[in-house]
Order: sequence, then C-alpha cells, then structure tokens
Amino acid sequence: MGYDFDFTAIAANSGLLLHGAGLTLGLTAIAATLGMALSIGGAATVLWGSPWAQRLVRLYVEAIRNTPFIVQLFFIFFGLPSLGVKLSAFEAAAVAMTINLTAYGIEITRAGIEAVPPGQREAGYAVGLTPLSTFLYIILPQAIAVVYPSLVSQIIITMLESAVVSQVAVTDLTHAADLIQSRTYRAFETYFVVTLIYLGMALTLRALFNRAGRRLFAGKPA
Repeated sequence: MGYDFDFTAIAANSGLLLHGAGLTLGLTAIAATLGMALSIGGAATVLWGSPWAQRLVRLYVEAIRNTPFIVQLFFIFFGLPSLGVKLSAFEAAAVAMTINLTAYGIEITRAGIEAVPPGQREAGYAVGLTPLSTFLYIILPQAIAVVYPSLVSQIIITMLESAVVSQVAVTDLTHAADLIQSRTYRAFETYFVVTLIYLGMALTLRALFNRAGRRLFAGKPA
C-alpha cells in the first residue's frame, strides 16, 4: 500500500515555518555582521599584531575550527552559567554562530589580504596615507573582493549549521519543523518542505550576495 501524501497539515502550520525561517535569517544576519567585522580585526592581528596577540588569535582559530559547532553551542548555553554567565537560548545561538563564523572568516580574510600586492600598501604610504587609512581604503577592499565568494559560502554554511540551535530550544526553522512533526505525525511532508525552505533561503542569499558583490567590487580584481 502506497504512502498517502498530505500537505494540508503543513500548510495549516505555515505561520510556524515562516517564524522559524525569519529567526534563522535573523541569527544569520547577526552572525554575518559581527563575524565579518571581527574577522577583519582578527586577520589584521594575525598579520601585524604583537606576537602574543597573534598566538592568541591563532589558538582561537584552531580551537573553533577543530571542535564541533554543537559542542561550542552547548558550552556557551550549558557551560558558561557555571561561571556566572547566563545567556538566553537566542543569545547563546547568536554568540556561538558569531564565534564559529569568525574563526573561519579570519583565515579567509587573511588569505585575501596576503593576496594583495605589497606595492598597493607602498603606494598608499607614498601619497601620504596613514597605515590605518591605507589598510581600510586600499588593502581591505581589494582583499575582500578576492575572497568574497569564499566569505559568502561561509555565511551560507553558518546559516545551514544553525539548524542545531533547536537543540537549546531556539525556535528556528528546524525547531518549527520538529514541533509540526510532533503535532501532525507527517514527518516526510514536514521535513521535505523544510528542506525546500532551507534550499530556497541558501540560493536566495547567495544570489543576493553575488548581486551585491558585483556592485560593490566592480572594477576590483577578483
């Protein structure tokens, strides 16, 4: 006897799915904004910071890149309260996603900065720019243009990995799916629709970032 597909119950709970998708995108936006800013600072520290600061950033990068994201999330949400630092589920998820994205972003941004010819920095100094101005207005835009596709991919990966934040009761898209499935017992339909939503969000974000990149970095090397 064949399976009787029924998406009626899923449609009836579309509000939960929309709320969950919005929360997932909100977490991604927070992580992307803070993560990219911290990545730039971290990459600059690795390249030009004091030896102790360089070692500290490298240790952070290696620690985050070589441990599971869900363990990092659990440490922040369940572990930090033992030290007196208690965060809500949403706050813990945002912090964990930001920390994770930053670690990968530092290495990506560092590679982009190193790809910029040294002559660009020397040219900035030659026209009287300070080291900071040279970095912000000459080096950084070219570096970001070079690694922009990799940064976009990392942001998308972070969004997809955020599915595990439902484990600490964040009402994201996966949490909504779990709730709907428990109410309707329509596991196939629920997770099929949620898979399509994640796919749609990932493809849409990539298209929007690519469009923005073409405008922001027109004329810059890629």
